[in-house]
Amino acid sequence: MLEPWRTGIVIKLEDVTPSTRRFWIQIPELEKFDFKPGQFVTLDLPIHEKKNKRWRSYSIASAPDGTNVFELIIVLLEEGTGTTYLFKEIKEGSEILLRGPQGVFTLPETINEDLFLICTGTGIAPFRSMAHYIHKHNIPHKNLYLIFGCRKECDALYRDELEELEKQMPSFHYLPTFSREEPEANKRTGYVHNVYEEILSTGNIEAKFFLCGWKNMIDEAKQRITGLGYDRKDIHLELYG
Repeated sequence: MLEPWRTGIVIKLEDVTPSTRRFWIQIPELEKFDFKPGQFVTLDLPIHEKKNKRWRSYSIASAPDGTNVFELIIVLLEEGTGTTYLFKEIKEGSEILLRGPQGVFTLPETINEDLFLICTGTGIAPFRSMAHYIHKHNIPHKNLYLIFGCRKECDALYRDELEELEKQMPSFHYLPTFSREEPEANKRTGYVHNVYEEILSTGNIEAKFFLCGWKNMIDEAKQRITGLGYDRKDIHLELYG
């Protein structure tokens, strides 16, 4: 059953790159906003007369914490009507009409295999939520590989926080890789595909794959993962854009 539309209030904004912003939204009518890590909300923005042309969906970047506040991380798209509105018109204190949580891009009930969380750009949002949730609730798990494709080091969203989480969770591996940086010691360069293929080349790893980001990356990853002998049903995806 779909949740009703509710009014959210933007209580905090923070720019993390020139084109990426964090939005903290509170839903005053709820005591707590319940969602599963990996789910999304849909915003109804006053940018068009037709409803379906006003709706924009974003994965929730925070883990459920028992409050009525959640976080989104949004990148400003060139000629993107929705993101232009969010960046230019939304201030702290602004109201936003929203519906959620929605979506089935969520963790398995029991985690019996290694999880490969593969993303580009703001596709990191659902995986940040999942990693913190697993840690906070001591959920039994195998290896978690968060493989994050960025252009430059400055694009590695939540980097300090995820490096800290890696220290606290021995089985959590934060693996950013940079497509437009020069190779250096202790820095991965290139695309996400090289990273998971290298890990899987050790052979016979039971794994599930979660893909979130731009279509090109997801299409190529699906092809490569099935090419390695994994089943399509082991691949879950959330498409951006």
